[in-house]
Amino acid sequence: MKPQVVFGFHAVTSRLRVRAASVREMYVDAKRIDKRMEDLLAHAKDKNVRVMQVDGARLDGLTGNARHQGVVILVEASQLPQFVDDVLEELTVQPFLLVLDGVTDPHNLGACLRVADAAGVHAVIAPKDRSVGLTATVMKVASGAAENVPYITVTNLARTLKELKQRDIWIVGADENGSKDLFHATLKGPLAWVLGAEGEGLRRLTRENCDEIINIPMFGSVESLNVSVASGVCLFESRRQREAG
Repeated sequence: MKPQVVFGFHAVTSRLRVRAASVREMYVDAKRIDKRMEDLLAHAKDKNVRVMQVDGARLDGLTGNARHQGVVILVEASQLPQFVDDVLEELTVQPFLLVLDGVTDPHNLGACLRVADAAGVHAVIAPKDRSVGLTATVMKVASGAAENVPYITVTNLARTLKELKQRDIWIVGADENGSKDLFHATLKGPLAWVLGAEGEGLRRLTRENCDEIINIPMFGSVESLNVSVASGVCLFESRRQREAG
């Protein structure tokens, strides 16, 4: 299986800390000599990771000219679950899921994965035709979360939502026109949050397959939030209620 490219100090450090054995090799900018790089190289040596010093052009080629900060690693492809059923069948607690409808920006997806990991979400689900996939940029922005939270793409999102409902998972959509606000909603038990991209919102079929549509109350002048920020607000309110319950 083709190795994944991970770059940037946060993402690389996280992989070394959590799953160093999956790192095949590390490439670093031979011209970068500073304390941050010295610390990273010491960490890599401690984990017995092979390090090669190369020029910037080699790093640019590995990352597609992304902002790699002078450090790139090649890692074994993720062995996380690839199907929703696999995730649900392994759980011993009530499911807690995030569904993203129409999030195609890699920075937004990476941030959503990071938020999902922090909130203890069991999987992030997205449609194949309206999602960006786990690109190197997504992995960098996620800062290690992409290696911990399964990211599952499905052919038919509406059908997947119906299947989740058949498993008694409550489907909650976030939309500015929701009939109830976040702080007056009951968000305990088996739950899947569904969010769309900022500006576009939820597609019609996605909305129709939600059990409830909830809005995030806004107290300032802005009308909406970035999808990753909205995800954080919704997921952590759910986490608060789950912990309180």
